[in-house]
Amino acid sequence: MSVAVLFVCLGNICRSPMAEAVMRAKIRACGLDQLVAVDSAGTGDWHVGEPPHPGTQEILLHNGIESVGLQARQIRADDLGRFDYLVMMDGDNYRNVERLARRNGSGGRLSYLLDYADRDLTAGERNVPDPYFDGRFDRVYRLVDSGCDGLLKRIISEHNLAADAA
Repeated sequence: MSVAVLFVCLGNICRSPMAEAVMRAKIRACGLDQLVAVDSAGTGDWHVGEPPHPGTQEILLHNGIESVGLQARQIRADDLGRFDYLVMMDGDNYRNVERLARRNGSGGRLSYLLDYADRDLTAGERNVPDPYFDGRFDRVYRLVDSGCDGLLKRIISEHNLAADAA
């Protein structure tokens, strides 16, 4: 793989596995699945080993996106050097990963997923809300989908990748 992306949220059962699944589908549709690797992790360890939240699974299924095989894991120090893009869902997780990077003296490019999303959709917001608490998986899906579109365009441009349908 030439480019590696890690999506990070708190428990790795709602937002980040949704982003992982959406991005994988977009990468596959562009014919870039041999060039771009995608994974997700949480900063917390509460859900390690669990599949995505039922709400995440349902919204992905509704949109024709596969989630089978996704399993929550906690971010590790060695992830910081393995991934080119470390994409956070919110400020709390951004700060947690930033601290981990400082302690370990390494890290890829940290960003917020919504940095890549359509500004009309985000209204300047940087945080993807956690649907674990409010159940708004449809809203989160729209934000994640837009952010993944923008991130994929950035990756294609920055790494001079040839996409079939970018």
